[in-house]
Amino acid sequence: MLDGTVFLITDRPDNSDILRGELSLVADCKVIRFDAVLDITQKPIGVVSDVTLDRREAASAMRRAFAELKTADVPVICLLRNMGEISLRDAKNLGATCCLSALTTPAMIARTVMAQVIQDRAERPTRSIERGVARATEVLTRLFDGVRSNDQISLTHIDASLDPIISAVREGGLTRWLDRVWTHDDATYQHCLLVAGVAAKFSLHLGFSTDDRNHFVRAALLHDLGKARIPLSILNKPGRLDEGETTIMRTHPVIGYEKLKAAGCDLLTLGAVRHHHEMLDGTGYPDGLSGNSIGDTVRLMTICDIYSALTEKRAYKPAMPTSVAMAILSDMTGRLEGGLVQSFGEAMATAS
Repeated sequence: MLDGTVFLITDRPDNSDILRGELSLVADCKVIRFDAVLDITQKPIGVVSDVTLDRREAASAMRRAFAELKTADVPVICLLRNMGEISLRDAKNLGATCCLSALTTPAMIARTVMAQVIQDRAERPTRSIERGVARATEVLTRLFDGVRSNDQISLTHIDASLDPIISAVREGGLTRWLDRVWTHDDATYQHCLLVAGVAAKFSLHLGFSTDDRNHFVRAALLHDLGKARIPLSILNKPGRLDEGETTIMRTHPVIGYEKLKAAGCDLLTLGAVRHHHEMLDGTGYPDGLSGNSIGDTVRLMTICDIYSALTEKRAYKPAMPTSVAMAILSDMTGRLEGGLVQSFGEAMATAS
């Protein structure tokens, strides 16, 4: 028997005892009238719709119900009185993941529900990763295009990308996130997505509150926005940058800071964007901050940024093993906070 609850939505609750009994062998089963307000605060693991969709009233009610169910992202088995092409298409358009004839035996319906839920659980981490990468890439594309064209940028879509990133790392694991991000064509986008995923993993390990975690991942996603104004010949150069190129590259924190400040970005994110290359010993840039003048968010972000840069894959170099990257971070005593590096290593050791 599976953990969780299966919703049985029906327009004939008085005749649902047999089906409910079979579904109860799969998981806890809750019978809901088709015209009742659907409450998914207790998220179901699967849904069976036993409703005559040919009736306008029922179709309208189920359209509202299916809209709610889409946010739950669970398998929905639709029992149809008519298995014709139009009925199948309408059910799929509503959100059904599987359609069966209403004449199917209750035992077979229950077995189908179990198979769908098991398959959904197996595929959920991959779907979560794809959704998180897609949402974050969409946000980065809008912002980078705005910076490149020197237009005013909008921050309205950023927050909607944060939960998909965090959920992807929580559900799918950091290793899956990194494997997917490493296939990204744009090296700068790839790096921002890597740092965002690493930051999500680190903040989850540290037990941040939801607000603090969102702030940290937002800063990670946006930290290199200023690179939109750096020539590609410098960004993608496989070898060491010369002095002039280094000077140009080091303008990116201030560029990102100024663009985000003009857009009304929060102070925490602004600080991380401007100072993520600062070092505790004062050898960083752009402002040469040191010691207590460097805040906690920046100290955490710098570790995530350096680790991601060391371990990312490029056409001209393979990914550095985590053990080697952590050894380099540990050797940066005096430049990075040792206790945070140790905690970060613990977080990466549990990445899966």
